[in-house]
Amino acid sequence: MTAKLPDAVPLHAQNLLDFIGDIEAPKGFDTIFGNRQGKLAVPLTQMTYGDIVDAQAKWGNKTWVKKNWGYDTASSAAGRYQFMRATLQGIAKEVPSIDGRTIFSGGLQNRLGYYLLLRRGYADFISGKLNLVQFGLNLAKEWASFPVLSDTKGAHRQVLRGQSYYAGDGLNKSLVKPERVEARLRHVLDLVRLVTVGDTPATISPAPARPEPHVDGNTAAPVPAEKVDPEKLDKPLLKSKTVWQWILTFLGAAAAAFGGLDWRVQILIVVAIGLSGVYAIKRRADIAKVYREIKAEFNA
Repeated sequence: MTAKLPDAVPLHAQNLLDFIGDIEAPKGFDTIFGNRQGKLAVPLTQMTYGDIVDAQAKWGNKTWVKKNWGYDTASSAAGRYQFMRATLQGIAKEVPSIDGRTIFSGGLQNRLGYYLLLRRGYADFISGKLNLVQFGLNLAKEWASFPVLSDTKGAHRQVLRGQSYYAGDGLNKSLVKPERVEARLRHVLDLVRLVTVGDTPATISPAPARPEPHVDGNTAAPVPAEKVDPEKLDKPLLKSKTVWQWILTFLGAAAAAFGGLDWRVQILIVVAIGLSGVYAIKRRADIAKVYREIKAEFNA
């Protein structure tokens, strides 16, 4: 299989990746399993892709870890999204553009994380072809700290909703409640509707807007959505031209309904128009709320 690493990460996908990163590696892009990055001579974001894959062979070896670092557990998980050695090796085989000399920067990690989301059905999820529970299971298979969203057969045994897909291996467990995952996935779907215009989604620049921290857990500041009109979404409802256009349209349609129709039919038409107006205005308010939340998060 030959694939291409995404050039940029859509805003909605980065929102999900930030959530995943906060669970998997809250201390940031330089994190290795067990927060043992202090044992490294060079931070991950200054190492090359090839150097990390080579080093992971040691980090995932219990004998080596016990002898050199004094820990009883071992894992090759590395970076903001805790990439396993086999995962990085697999991506390198699929994506010819990845070179062993490529620096394992935060920007590269974001693109690799998005690549994993796509492999797990992200495009089908945001298009409605894959439901929330199924996509949640795919996430749990990729990231061991994520829970399954319904009872299912796990990697090692039957697992219940809220447990890690890999429960029973003596190493992994879920670190986040399923309700939080479900809420975030619904939030992402709202964001998809908000920032995607036609076939051109707003994206996060692969080059961070400011230097990425090594261990403080804060991701680089993403570039704001390019296709969203913040002036309209930031306006109060009664100052929105769009809302007033809806109101006037509904009033005009209601007035037009009063012709030669029976009065009971006229009432039904007015009620239907009124309910449609209320729904449209409420929907606009909900979308504006999501926009303001995301804007505040990115400006923090």
